[in-house]
Amino acid sequence: MKIVYKGKTKDVYDKGDGNYLLKFKDDVTGTDGVFDPGANTVGLTIEGVGKSCLRLTKFFFERINSEGIPTHFVDADIENTTMTVKPAEAFGEGVEVILRYRAVGSFYRRYGKYCNEGDMLDSYVEVTLKDDARNDPLITDEALAMLGIMTKDEYQTLVQLTKRIGAIVKEELAKKDLELYDIKFEFGRVGEDKHIALIDEVSGGNMRAYRGNEYIEPLRLEQIMLAE
Repeated sequence: MKIVYKGKTKDVYDKGDGNYLLKFKDDVTGTDGVFDPGANTVGLTIEGVGKSCLRLTKFFFERINSEGIPTHFVDADIENTTMTVKPAEAFGEGVEVILRYRAVGSFYRRYGKYCNEGDMLDSYVEVTLKDDARNDPLITDEALAMLGIMTKDEYQTLVQLTKRIGAIVKEELAKKDLELYDIKFEFGRVGEDKHIALIDEVSGGNMRAYRGNEYIEPLRLEQIMLAE
């Protein structure tokens, strides 16, 4: 298979049959050897993290697909830590969509003058550009349209899908007595009609979850979610 892209936590291959293969690594993002899902650099390697991430991603993609929500997921091979996906066209050089249920993290750092940490939010959606050099800046629907990254109609579809998918993830976490505070998604254009679909992964490193007042680390979150 032809290598298409070498990423921080996954490599992408062209299978030659119209689909792509994502190879999950045991590398995780962080700084100075400390795990940080929001970091823009690889910080350390944790044995088994790639398989754990893929197992939870497979679980959520199958659950999301069952609701008729479009994704790029085709299937997954847990033993070989690979996932087969449909090819997707990025918005510009990539955007990230954050869905927030609580005022924590960067939301609280920005808007703490007007809220208390941990305040409830009404499924608030924000979009950032994938741009490590500029620290992934926030962007509005108007700017996205002006810059030719996505249309306003595409933006509305993206927001609606984000809220639907987030509700599914929130519901599944609640079954394990976990509360979803926020979650990050990626979307792309898929198929000949270029419909908007969920891409990349849905794993512990993409979300912030708590059990009561206790923050649940991503790797532990995956263990809790996948426990029989």
